[in-house]
Amino acid sequence: MSAALKKKAMAIAEYLQANYDDATTSLDYSKPHELLVATILSAQCTDERVNIVTKDLFKKYRTVKAFADADLGELEKDIHSTGFFKNKAKNIKGCCAAIIEKHGGKVPGTMEELVELPGVGRKTANVVLGNAFGTPGVIVDTHVSRIAQRSGLSKNSDPVKIEFDIMELIPQKMWTDFSNQLVWHGRRICDARKPKCGECGMIKHCDFGKKSQ
Repeated sequence: MSAALKKKAMAIAEYLQANYDDATTSLDYSKPHELLVATILSAQCTDERVNIVTKDLFKKYRTVKAFADADLGELEKDIHSTGFFKNKAKNIKGCCAAIIEKHGGKVPGTMEELVELPGVGRKTANVVLGNAFGTPGVIVDTHVSRIAQRSGLSKNSDPVKIEFDIMELIPQKMWTDFSNQLVWHGRRICDARKPKCGECGMIKHCDFGKKSQ
């Protein structure tokens, strides 16, 4: 990573911190396992829809064991509106069963342990680690991926490669906040189809934005 690219990354980070200093995950949860379930549900689904579903879901299934013991067909119906409900229900049950079997019913707190759970990849693990456990991680969702590529922070399209590119550019203690701030910026300004480059304070640091002027 060049010094110029690191300087650009820090300029973007400073802008994001100044404008989205209270950014955090928009998924509603009160316990680590709830955030884990909500993040699994958020795949190919909006956080708003997930929060509507989990409002009742977390009242019905209050513990890791309750999810592990859930009737698969009933759980599918409970999460149907989040899409891909069959695969998500299977992963949630399998994930919670593994947490009971291998971790005494408590969500593990390391990347290595989390990604071994059914349905849990690095993005989901980093959401849980960063927001529930305070362990810094770069969360690469569609917004982070899009902005990283548009701004020139990464030339990669693979989420894991983007994650590691950002990890080299941004200090570790800022990883989770930087990720959450990029998500908020993506939702408010850097839209996938119609980015509001004219309203973006990051435009002078953005390869895509400079071309739009």
